[in-house]
Amino acid sequence: MNLSLTEILLVIGVLAFSISVHESMHSIVAYMLGDRSSHDSGRFSLNPLQHVDPLTTIALPLILLLAGAQPFAAAKPVQVNTYNLKWREAGMALVAASGPLSNLSLALIFSLIFNTISINSEIVAKTLIYAIQINVGLGLFNLIPFPPLDGSRVLYAIAPDFLRDLMNRIESFGFTVIIFFMFVIYPFINPFLISANRRVLELFLT
Repeated sequence: MNLSLTEILLVIGVLAFSISVHESMHSIVAYMLGDRSSHDSGRFSLNPLQHVDPLTTIALPLILLLAGAQPFAAAKPVQVNTYNLKWREAGMALVAASGPLSNLSLALIFSLIFNTISINSEIVAKTLIYAIQINVGLGLFNLIPFPPLDGSRVLYAIAPDFLRDLMNRIESFGFTVIIFFMFVIYPFINPFLISANRRVLELFLT
C-alpha cells in the first residue's frame, strides 16, 4: 500500500480520533453503570494522548502492515471495576460492547455523509473513506471473542464457568497473549476478517 504523506497523516488522524471515541465510550458507559475508575484516571476524554499505547497502538499495526497482514491496533485498556458496575458481568459486557459499536456507528454516520452529500474535495472524500474503513476494521476486530478483546468480555457474561476460567488464565499472561494472538491465531482468522470487512464496506460505500 503506497500512501502519500497527506494520506498517511489523514489515516493517523482518523485512527487517533476513532480509537479515542472507542475508549471514551467504554469509560462513559462504565460511568453510567456506576464505576468511576476510568473517569477518574482521565479516560473520559477524546484526547488521543490519554489512550495511545506505544506498543499496541503504534508499533503493532506498523509491524503487521510491513508484514503484509491486515493491520490492527489497540489502545491502553480502560480500567473498570466490575464490582462497582450495575449488573456486574452483564454490565461489563455492555461496557465492552460500547467500544466496537461506537466504531460501527461512526462508520455508518460517515457512510451516510459520503453517500448523501455531494463532495467536491478529494481530501474530504478520502478522509470519509478512511474513516469508514478504519472504523469498520476496529469495530469488527474488537468483536473477536478472544481475551483481551472486547468480544471476549461480551462472551464472558454468558459463558459457563469452565470457559470463564480458561479466559481468565489466557488474559493473565498479559502482553504475551497479544504476541501469541498476533503470530499464531491471527493468521488463521485474517482471511475471515478481511472477508467480513469487505462485505460491511460494500454496504457502507455503495
